[in-house]
Amino acid sequence: MDRDPSRSPREAVLALRDEVGKVVVGQDGVLSGLVAALLVRGHVLLEGVPGVAKTLLVKTLAAALDVETRRVQFTPDLMPSDVTGQLVLEGGDFRFRPGPVFTNLLLADEVNRTPPKTQAALLEAMEERQVTVEGLARPLPEPFLVVATQNPVEYEGTYPLPEAQLDRFLFKLVVPYPTAEQEQDILARHHAGLDPHDLHAAGVRPVAGAADLEAGRREVESVRCDPTVIGYVVALARATREAPSLALGVSPRGATMLLHAAKAWTWLSGAAFVTPDAVKAMARPTFRHRIQLRPEVELEGATPDGVLEGILATVPVPR
Repeated sequence: MDRDPSRSPREAVLALRDEVGKVVVGQDGVLSGLVAALLVRGHVLLEGVPGVAKTLLVKTLAAALDVETRRVQFTPDLMPSDVTGQLVLEGGDFRFRPGPVFTNLLLADEVNRTPPKTQAALLEAMEERQVTVEGLARPLPEPFLVVATQNPVEYEGTYPLPEAQLDRFLFKLVVPYPTAEQEQDILARHHAGLDPHDLHAAGVRPVAGAADLEAGRREVESVRCDPTVIGYVVALARATREAPSLALGVSPRGATMLLHAAKAWTWLSGAAFVTPDAVKAMARPTFRHRIQLRPEVELEGATPDGVLEGILATVPVPR
């Protein structure tokens, strides 16, 4: 795909949402979160029950991007080397055979259906953007983004992701059921012949590439943020550590991720300054997987989003 010099990076990135909309109905918030993550080199965890188009959403986004993409179906028997790669004997010499992680966009499908040992194979790749095999570090290509899907943890045959790995994800985005109107639109499209397995026939084409993402990333970095808004981000993170209903609060890494996410959200909306409203909009997807409820509170029916809602309501908003 040739980059159109007359088109701004923001126009190119926003075109991704229109392209994905050719196949995926609704899920605008989830898609906006994925686009924001692309702009700040953040990884995304998608959670939802089977059948709500988690995988289709990522596959369609990949088809709309002019970057290399690969998919790994995580299963109980998947080995770490199946993800990272391994040394193989060829012609009397050992050569490194790269695994699927050596790509720009990696779809880790049903990541919580594989044991922790294999889940951990992604840790170094997600944090340091490299893979170490037999003591030699091998850099991953740029850009590099992991989008992992998972079923809710209470489903049979799942392994909860450890806290250290959850903290590597910029967002945990919950993929909801569609509304009645959206579901009717979905069925109408299928009735008209839409084949979600043939995205090319559905008219999905690459509309943005690595150069557009890099140009957008540089513009996101230049978005301004007043010290009072940065203080608000810090106050929200510290409030999670002091909340009596939480056994684990948000780390400084989480606070940093919220700042980056708010800047990306601001840029996508066309504004030049981060506002407290942008911080609030990004707080739940950035924090919900980084906090841990106390067991007795969880038994009473509390949820991470409910606790975060209370924190957002009580922490003073700068004016």
